[in-house]
Amino acid sequence: MYQDHFTLSAGSPAGRAAPAAPVPLRVGLLGLGTVGGGTLAVLLRNAELIAARAGRRIEVRMVAVRNLPRAAATLAQLLGESSSSRVQLTDDTQALIHNPEVDVVVEVMGGTTLARTLVLQAIANGKHVVTANKALLAEHGSEIFAAAQARGVVVAYEGAVAVSIPIIKALREGLTANRIEWVAGIINGTTNFILSAMRERGLSFATALAEAQALGYAEADPAFDVQGIDAAHKLTLLAANAFGVPPQLADVQVHGITGLDAADVAFAERWGYRVKLLGIAKRRGNALELRVHPTLLPTDHLLAQVHGSMNAVMVKSDAAGITLYYGAGAGAEPTGSAVIADLVDLARSASLPPAQRVPALGFQSGALSAMPVVAADDVQNAFYVRLDLSRPDATLPRVLQALALAGVQVQRMEVLPHPADAVQPCLVLLTQPLALRELRPALQAVEAWPEVLGYANVLRVESLV
Repeated sequence: MYQDHFTLSAGSPAGRAAPAAPVPLRVGLLGLGTVGGGTLAVLLRNAELIAARAGRRIEVRMVAVRNLPRAAATLAQLLGESSSSRVQLTDDTQALIHNPEVDVVVEVMGGTTLARTLVLQAIANGKHVVTANKALLAEHGSEIFAAAQARGVVVAYEGAVAVSIPIIKALREGLTANRIEWVAGIINGTTNFILSAMRERGLSFATALAEAQALGYAEADPAFDVQGIDAAHKLTLLAANAFGVPPQLADVQVHGITGLDAADVAFAERWGYRVKLLGIAKRRGNALELRVHPTLLPTDHLLAQVHGSMNAVMVKSDAAGITLYYGAGAGAEPTGSAVIADLVDLARSASLPPAQRVPALGFQSGALSAMPVVAADDVQNAFYVRLDLSRPDATLPRVLQALALAGVQVQRMEVLPHPADAVQPCLVLLTQPLALRELRPALQAVEAWPEVLGYANVLRVESLV
């Protein structure tokens, strides 16, 4: 907002008033860890540039943390010993939430319990909220967005999905004229790093995961990443903005990469495919497909070219066609960049009537409506299947007969030695498109044979065109 009075400016003609400097947007930070520190660092480094774009300065007035000594050291490092005292530091989150000198609360503390309480309190106090917390919004977004609308404040969250990639803004503003057909992406950098290492250097999943942890790409407890939960949170928000549905996290069908074998990555590459953990939200008539799982993509597909810890999201829409968004999916300053983008939007639009602001999910709240989600067993794909066999010559004809009797058509097949055990033959095949419920009974029958070692490894194949 701008001050509604004018002051005389030195050197101005008598009686002519010069406009006062715009009032800064005053920020309170909940948390000063990786994301909070990155946000503050970028705000300080690019303060003049940000103010020139926003129309007013964005200033952090208060920071609430659990560990005061560590936060004080961080502030001193970023601001300098003399300037750090200008930012009020507290371990009392309520002091920040109720501070009248704070216009917008930036929640970068993580978690879904205390964060939910504090965000709702901030909204009730008439404060705008910016968050990078995808789990919070995927699980409690409907409640939080409704509270914000009722109070006439903004909840912004570009940093919650594929951080440095402005995909939320692209969906709800850049593609606002379009009917979205599907959104698909590599939206977890940890799993993409692991899969890239498995492909490029033939590492096992366990070895690649350990390397990701050593380099800081994976947490000590990597379950949220490798089990696909983090990607499911992000897909929930992407689908809401693409299709005008409230967050439907419970409907996302999730399968992670923990059971993936390096053999499957190698065999897929041999056949011209690359394995990626994808989040896919796809319109199917009056229903949606919402799924996260390892997927075979043709090696010349744009998403197959995304390596290491990078993220990418592809969108297909009726007017714009296929568009691709690529960038860093994690990190202090990439996330801080997205948080500050939301703050700049707020600096520009906070004084507007709520009805003139961009809706939180890209659709007016009255237009949001949940859609039924197609069960994973009913989603049709071609499937990659690997079976480890003890006697391939004798077993192969029986496997093909069992599949044929179940109506499963095979488009490609090969017996190959396991990369980690040259004496272990593997039957690798690619089916024609069908529903998983049509494939599963045949595989379950084959898995019971003594000549078949263990369970079939099954992966979906996508073309995304």
